[in-house]
Amino acid sequence: MSDESLSQNQVESLLKAMETVEGAPAKPQPPKFSDEKSPTAGPRAAAPASAAPRVTAYDFKRPERVGKDQMRAMHSLHESLARNFGASVSGMLRTMIEVKLLSVDQLTYSEFVFSLDNPSCFNVLKPEPLNGNWILDIAPTLSYAIIDRMLGGDPDPNEAVRRPLTEIENRLIGRVVDLFLKRLTEAWENIVELDLEVEKVESNPQLVQIVPPNEVVILVGFEILLGKNRGMMNLCIPFNTIENFNSRLSRNGWVGYGKALPTNESRGRISTSMNDAPVDIVVTLARSKIRTADLLELAVGDVITTEKEVNSPLELAVQDVPKFNARVGAFKGKKAVRIESVMEIKRLPEEPPTEP
Repeated sequence: MSDESLSQNQVESLLKAMETVEGAPAKPQPPKFSDEKSPTAGPRAAAPASAAPRVTAYDFKRPERVGKDQMRAMHSLHESLARNFGASVSGMLRTMIEVKLLSVDQLTYSEFVFSLDNPSCFNVLKPEPLNGNWILDIAPTLSYAIIDRMLGGDPDPNEAVRRPLTEIENRLIGRVVDLFLKRLTEAWENIVELDLEVEKVESNPQLVQIVPPNEVVILVGFEILLGKNRGMMNLCIPFNTIENFNSRLSRNGWVGYGKALPTNESRGRISTSMNDAPVDIVVTLARSKIRTADLLELAVGDVITTEKEVNSPLELAVQDVPKFNARVGAFKGKKAVRIESVMEIKRLPEEPPTEP
């Protein structure tokens, strides 16, 4: 063995070499010399730890096939449906009914079926011209409350009924289903013109298989409040039935398709409604200004002078908007005015552009 001793720098180099073998490879450092002394040398700062990669769990049994823009469009579309259906069904049942859009989710068809009550009011819909079927499910507590109200009763939320609907009860609840389908058709008219009809009604949801169990569906959940009763109405839309209209359901496409051009039928309907709308007509004889003290001292027979000439036309306003020049007179023994001309709209003079 040699009598030469190791220097401090050599000892540090050996320790670093051992750490490199045991752990991660160390970053090469410049050689240090024992006779060099830096005036600014101090404790060595620890290197910042690299951020750990973010891991997101993905379930291959539940693929996310519907984009966020499409889900937002579906939410906006069925939110207006809930308001319109709530107003219509309130008029049908002669009572206040509140309909709320509770959620719009995507899940598999098997998860949807096994989350429902059994028995239930399970309506299989045929949405022409789309391929496949849709599902409209009404919770049993809600369906029995609606039927009780239609027959003149006061539904009790504590009364639990666990049986399928009879044929007569299906006919009664079918009136509410038809009303919902009518409002659903109106809500989808900017996307596709649907012709919805009930293909069949089942009481056991697990006996109906419209798509494979792992097929992605869009579940639109409505919460309906009828007095003290509360229940769910679920609309199940398989994604493969509306996949061809996916571009129209995007956010940008929804804004564009939401503004449809007026048709002759819509113009005629608006004109007919406006023709029957009452409007207020006011004829101004003259305008003048007097002091408050003179106003308080007015009595029967006093004369108020104005600056308006007797032969000048009067102002006729429609809904507080000056519209015509008129002349006062009488017609069949009653006071009347005769329209002579359309009042010209006075436009303010345009200001000259200012130079920068």
